[in-house]
Amino acid sequence: MRSHAQAVVIGGGLIGCSILYHLTKLGWSDVVLLERSELTSGSTWHAAANIHGLHDSTNISLLQHYTMALYKELEVETGQGCGIFQPGSLYLAQTEAREHQLRLQEAKARRYKMNFYEIGRDEAERLHPLVDFDGIRCIMYEPEGGNVDPSGVTMAYAAGARQRGAEIHRFTPVTGTEAQPDGSWIVRTPKGDIRTRWVVNAAGLWGREVAAMAGLELPLMPTEHQYFVTETIPEIAALDRRLPSVADRDGEYYLRQEGLGLLIGAYERDMRFWAEDGTPPGFGHELFPDDLERIEENMLRAIDRVPVVGTAGVKRVINGPMIWSPDSAVLFGPVPELANYFCCNGIIPGFSQSGGMGRLAAEWMIEGEPSLDMFGWDMARFGHWAGKAFTKARVQDQYSHRFKIHFPNEERAAGRPVRSRPAYEKQKAMGAVFGLNFGWEHPLWFSAEGEPKEETAGFTRQNWWAPVGREARMLRENAGIIDISNFAKYAVKGPGAADWLNALFANRMPTEVGRSCLTPLIGKRGGIAGDFTVTKLAGDEFMVFGSGMAERYHQRFFKAVPLPEDTSFTSMTERLCAFNVAGPKSRELLMRLTNEDLSNGSFPFMRSRRMSVAGIDVVALRVSFTGDLGWELYCGADEQVALYDALLEAGRDLGAGPVGARALTSLRIEKGYGSWSREYSPEYRPQESGLDRLIKIDKGAFLNKDAYVKIAAEPARQRLSIVSIEAEEADATGGEPIFLPDGTPAGQVSSGAYGYTVGMSLALCYINADLAKPGDKVSVAILGRPHDAVILQQPPFDAEGTRLRM
Repeated sequence: MRSHAQAVVIGGGLIGCSILYHLTKLGWSDVVLLERSELTSGSTWHAAANIHGLHDSTNISLLQHYTMALYKELEVETGQGCGIFQPGSLYLAQTEAREHQLRLQEAKARRYKMNFYEIGRDEAERLHPLVDFDGIRCIMYEPEGGNVDPSGVTMAYAAGARQRGAEIHRFTPVTGTEAQPDGSWIVRTPKGDIRTRWVVNAAGLWGREVAAMAGLELPLMPTEHQYFVTETIPEIAALDRRLPSVADRDGEYYLRQEGLGLLIGAYERDMRFWAEDGTPPGFGHELFPDDLERIEENMLRAIDRVPVVGTAGVKRVINGPMIWSPDSAVLFGPVPELANYFCCNGIIPGFSQSGGMGRLAAEWMIEGEPSLDMFGWDMARFGHWAGKAFTKARVQDQYSHRFKIHFPNEERAAGRPVRSRPAYEKQKAMGAVFGLNFGWEHPLWFSAEGEPKEETAGFTRQNWWAPVGREARMLRENAGIIDISNFAKYAVKGPGAADWLNALFANRMPTEVGRSCLTPLIGKRGGIAGDFTVTKLAGDEFMVFGSGMAERYHQRFFKAVPLPEDTSFTSMTERLCAFNVAGPKSRELLMRLTNEDLSNGSFPFMRSRRMSVAGIDVVALRVSFTGDLGWELYCGADEQVALYDALLEAGRDLGAGPVGARALTSLRIEKGYGSWSREYSPEYRPQESGLDRLIKIDKGAFLNKDAYVKIAAEPARQRLSIVSIEAEEADATGGEPIFLPDGTPAGQVSSGAYGYTVGMSLALCYINADLAKPGDKVSVAILGRPHDAVILQQPPFDAEGTRLRM
């Protein structure tokens, strides 16, 4: 066994072998995989191994299509069969909401030239004569859908990795992982130790135990999961072809052919956790006792849809473990707090995603950044707040509602609240409906007397649409008070503060006390890794403000620039709360609470100062994400309620009141303001998002400057644009594809909302630069159906910025 390696992958299941294979494919041959037992032990060997290409996330769809195509290439490359069956998949919609979901996926498939399209009942009955299609509103067909052999695929990845020089050691448990001062690791095993640059935790059911060796607690929880295979069904035996699989998610089961029978599985409401306190070290190829009664309701729905299921005998039952994250997506990426420790844990649809996951993991370790923005998979989306109780509650919700649609803007209640600010109870009493942002409860909108206190979810406009409009108009006409405490807040102090910030960010940092600037953070490939506001409070003291949900994500970038010994960098997110007071009467409101001169001459746009508001010390910034006149006020968390009370009381007779995050989204889209993880992402280049104007090439070195310089002169592939859409029952929310009038794919929505104060359904989007320009007509696939739209010349609200500077 090697004593040194570029990477050590821990776990010989499907994902571990895929990562090993892709590391070698990208050029690393000095890599090792360690497996405590046989390859495929744990969850891989008993998986149903279904494969499908379409997903609500466009990037995940791209990765799943990559994975499906890769299996055939692996067979040719390695000579190892993957047991590929691709008779196609039928996707059924029993409800209007499911029809909207499928039609939107079909529109995305057209944009990316993926093979997924609607078929009629006659064609569906020809493809699968055993299905009763009564009550089905819409049927989509994916010709490449099917399943693979779990062992065959895993062995093919392993064979491909070995051919390129990788070592695989079975029956070699890892007993320790020890971080070294130089950023490397020592991985300890009974057969010897390996010093490696990268540790990869792909340990599946044992992901928690392997993480604990490095002092890391992962939010994972195992459950039981059952499916069964029937005896031979005569109607199937009589066919000369294989039947397509059936995705009847409204029925809450899945079904496909297995041999001459059917494989049927379910995610039942009466679910069971397993090994809550730790996966047994000796577990491997064991199964749990059958418990088909728990999935009886799901099976009855399967029998209604495919009657032959009711007369078929059961050949075998598989009841095995799976391990889940709180949102059922993988925990993926380098651990921000540890050098060179990579996680890939909690994978559910592994056989659809294994190739894409392996490729992105290899890119991240070798090239420094994945080629696609996968923040939805990034392990940094969870923080220390995602403890065992939260994880268990969310996993129960995810498992028992596995096939429930994740609607745009939907907020699920399981496990909440987990973190709240001092004003939470007061806001709740005021009618606030809350959302979750990096564990924090924050107001989405406020219900008035007689209005629902809980929101509905769906693809069309929901019960919050009118109240949110009321808040947006109130702010534009008078003033609004928005709780922005969930913004990430950092203090940078010391003689080296300015130099460190200049070495980190792409803009030139303020040199004058009270000045503020907006600045991009550049990623490894030259894209936008973040957008921040920086203000200078004193000679060697700065405050930095950024995306709250990206606070852990951004740690990787902050740590990439060494902090001078005489300088401190401190997260203030938990210690500080904040309100944005915005609107044409915001100055009048604040002047009732302070002796400071807030006139435009004394306190102009993009300035800051320490001051007293209602007797409370705050840091005030003259800036507003609404695009209107406004100030952001940052105070100690212990004074949040007092400040809130004072602001609300001072604004009462001015027609001002509380405003939630949904209205803020509408207001910032009216102004054309982008938001991180939507308009700003490592996938988008500064010249495409309009942030290139904030990059100062002549200021000296800054993080990833070389990567930006390399692509800076290249023409924009796509441009951030704003479109007005003819929509009556639903608005764009993000992800909807955009087409030219002749059907040519032209782009994709990044954010959308109704612009209440301009009377337009709006969307920010990226449109191919060589296909369309302002003034051109396009079509946006809201609900998967074409909606006429036009690319606007400029944002419809205050394009000249007069209100900001009044």
